[in-house]
Amino acid sequence: MLAAFGPRLTGMFRCGCETVMNVSDAWPATDWAAVVQADVARALAEDVGSGDLTAALIEPHRMARARVLARESAVICGRPWVEAAILALDPQARLHWHVAEGQHGQANAVVLDIEGQARALLSAERTALNFLQTLSAVATKTAHYVSLVAGTRAQIVDTRKTLPGLRLAQKYAVRVGGGHNHRMGLYDAVLIKENHIAAAGGVTAVLQRVQASAPQARFVQIEVETLAQLQEALDAGARMVLLDNMDLPTLRQAVQCNAAHPRGPAVLEISGGVNESTVRALAETGVDRISIGALTKDVKAVDFSMRFEAP
Repeated sequence: MLAAFGPRLTGMFRCGCETVMNVSDAWPATDWAAVVQADVARALAEDVGSGDLTAALIEPHRMARARVLARESAVICGRPWVEAAILALDPQARLHWHVAEGQHGQANAVVLDIEGQARALLSAERTALNFLQTLSAVATKTAHYVSLVAGTRAQIVDTRKTLPGLRLAQKYAVRVGGGHNHRMGLYDAVLIKENHIAAAGGVTAVLQRVQASAPQARFVQIEVETLAQLQEALDAGARMVLLDNMDLPTLRQAVQCNAAHPRGPAVLEISGGVNESTVRALAETGVDRISIGALTKDVKAVDFSMRFEAP
């Protein structure tokens, strides 16, 4: 059964991530159709396996109509994955979305109407809803944090603290929620942390080695814990600095120090100690970015359900 998933999924990326919240602008080299195809094939493989024993009780040619409802208010996210899951099992299924990707859906509202083969809809139901509930949760939480810092210069940024195997999908959901992506992985950007600094012999020493070791990096960022380290990093040419677990008075001094530096200000990012009650005050220090691991690692799924309509 699984051998058929790949060909059926090819070309089914119909939502057009290029137009959704600048996703392709953030990762222009990413083949999003292939990402969705791989995610859905993997998910169907673990759920359907060699075949759906219960759906086999239904007559093979019976058609059905179903509705997906949001049981709570949420930013809707995951349309490409939902469509790919359903169309993988019934390429002729018809889907009509009532809430667009990235829009807020109200509690108890119909999000999606589907018409297709009953067996296929039953088999695809859990996989489709798993993607919808997870990605909508990420987008909703991101949108909430974005609203909390509205009016400041701070951007809300994700981290690598993602669910294994779903990093690209979750980072897509962050963008749909109005947030921004940090590096995708260890391979595309440099983030110099405390242990790297210690192993290399100091802030200046490690920054001097960047060009020789990683000229292809999208960006280079160094983490500092004190104002002295910040000054050294700026003097050594750092253009992105991560301020780790600094209190508010120190953060304000860091912003002032950065603004006054002769090389011009670097991009300042905050990490650590960020939650709903602290994020506004952190943003008001004047930093450029606030990274929050909870956007993707502390996911409370949004409640969706699929209901078949009587024939």
